[in-house]
Amino acid sequence: MKVNELVAQWKANAGETRTDETYEIRLPLYDAAKVAALCDLFPGLTQERILTDLLAAALDELASSFSYEPGNEIAAYDEEGDPMYADAGLTPRFQALAKEYAEKLKAGERIDQRPPSNG
Repeated sequence: MKVNELVAQWKANAGETRTDETYEIRLPLYDAAKVAALCDLFPGLTQERILTDLLAAALDELASSFSYEPGNEIAAYDEEGDPMYADAGLTPRFQALAKEYAEKLKAGERIDQRPPSNG
């Protein structure tokens, strides 16, 4: 989903499956004010829903910004018979990790992503 599609979705008030996992964040002051303003503009939506949708849109946009890096492996051939090389950039790794974590979450596992302590 793109950020510019959020308003249309919010007006339709559609939803999707949520994980049981919760995430606690502290927003910069002006970002918190913007979220509060969105809650006023869309009174049928909760603050959690707005933050969740914004994060989902930002993650989708970030993933689509990963540049293609041709690897050594030929993935296919185009219509002219030229080789098309598999992406060796961030996209395939990101997609594989996201799928792995989604399966863990579906199975009820917790995902601990805190950085290791230095001592």
